[in-house]
Amino acid sequence: MAIVGARSWEPEELVLLNRLGVRIFTMAEVNKRGLPAVLCEAMSIAREGTAGFGVSVDLDSMDCAALPATTCLVPDGLDPQNLVDNLHGLRSCADLVALEIVEYVPSRDRDGSGARWVMELAAAALGPTTATLRQREDTFGAHNYAPLPVVFTRGKGSWLWDVEGRRYLDMMSAYSAVSFGHSHPRLVAALTDQAGRLALTSRAYSNDRLPLMLERLSALLGYDRALPVNTGLEAVETALKAARKWAHTIKGVPDGQAEIIVCDNNFHGRSTTIISFSSEVQYRNGFGPLTPGFRSIPFGDADALAAAITPRTAAFLFEPIQGEGGIVIPPPGWLARCAEICRANGVLLIADEVQTGLGRTGRMLACQHENVRPDGVILGKALGGGLLPVAAFLADDALMQVFQPGDHGSTFGGNPLATRAGVETIRIMEEDGLLQNATTVGEHLKAALQRELGSLPGVKEIRGQGLMLGIELNKPCGALIGRAAEAGLLLSVTADSVIRLVPPLILTTAEADEIVAKLTPLVKAILAE
Repeated sequence: MAIVGARSWEPEELVLLNRLGVRIFTMAEVNKRGLPAVLCEAMSIAREGTAGFGVSVDLDSMDCAALPATTCLVPDGLDPQNLVDNLHGLRSCADLVALEIVEYVPSRDRDGSGARWVMELAAAALGPTTATLRQREDTFGAHNYAPLPVVFTRGKGSWLWDVEGRRYLDMMSAYSAVSFGHSHPRLVAALTDQAGRLALTSRAYSNDRLPLMLERLSALLGYDRALPVNTGLEAVETALKAARKWAHTIKGVPDGQAEIIVCDNNFHGRSTTIISFSSEVQYRNGFGPLTPGFRSIPFGDADALAAAITPRTAAFLFEPIQGEGGIVIPPPGWLARCAEICRANGVLLIADEVQTGLGRTGRMLACQHENVRPDGVILGKALGGGLLPVAAFLADDALMQVFQPGDHGSTFGGNPLATRAGVETIRIMEEDGLLQNATTVGEHLKAALQRELGSLPGVKEIRGQGLMLGIELNKPCGALIGRAAEAGLLLSVTADSVIRLVPPLILTTAEADEIVAKLTPLVKAILAE
């Protein structure tokens, strides 16, 4: 038998426990060694020579400041969240035969937090395992994804926890959507409050939150109007429709003949229209007939843009940095010259800033690095703060006027819950110094990666801006994703050989150093194979 988190005893209790040979792990020992190490030893003791073991969670062992609904209100006890995270490991214990939670006092649970912690503790220990959950997903879900064998249950800041209690440093940020870290307290509070007030009415009516987001977005980025939708893909489709109608109604291109120039190696989503101009064969195969009206040019080649323009050209759609394409950065001055070419030829310049926008590169928009103001800007991902889908297309009246009531719409676009999130996201961006942090920590991370990996044979280039970085190897490295997850690091590989690092904008230099420490031996191992 073992007891964890002891802080005080009746004299008789201590005598009895010592006589019975019970191992006591005091809070002093827990604080010194860490709860995971202590619980591991305690479980080894409890399981020795037995066919099964049980766990009794005495709520009196909790810190009363965090869980006051207990019998004995003694400070400096176990952190309930820390215990929940560590109890997840019990799910995979086939010899766990009993769980009890004792000393809950309803009369002291004025806000219901005690009951919620009881439920959290029970669910952590008795919930389904990773294998069980993955099997259910595989059985009942469409197989359009092939996820790693990891199932997450909680996130905070730059970290995620899986259902077995393991912790991971998140370098994916849901492809830039979780820019402010997981469960940002201001965003959670705003959404919780708004969900209790009003979540959805449809755009057949106005709501009191949408105007605030539209005004803040317009002021933030300097455009006359914003059209709210749900996802970045929707915003891209909106921009394409706007460009085509503008070409017909303003520029005079015959209806059905407008062309839009895009870049090779692009990624703008996977709708039927968007895959029609994708360079990725898998996105197109079997999904035809494809949508006509697109011409593709090499990314970073301004001369190719000039040569591709015809009297039917409506717009040039581009990513300031190609994310899915491999963190590809265009040559200096390319975007500024593209802007000049478009202006000279009466062609709209439309920037897809779904991945790069709202601070990812150290500027509010990546286009601002070259002082370029596109005719239209597409936002998504980060605008929802990582809590729900929020996106928008921004432009001036000269372009946005093409939309009349009934031309375009979305049931959920501009709903009160989403727009409340959008407003809070903008406030956080403006108030928390995240642009500077992305620049400072991004430079620190890039320099550390360059120092540890840059000279290795097989590392072709380390590149990026802000907290959008790529490490290109001279060989495919998809196997790195699973190995990194086993080491507690979440990342992705794109373009077959580029390690993509897009952490939350709240990343600290200490966390950046941990990334480098975990990643370096993994890259060396891949290159040595």
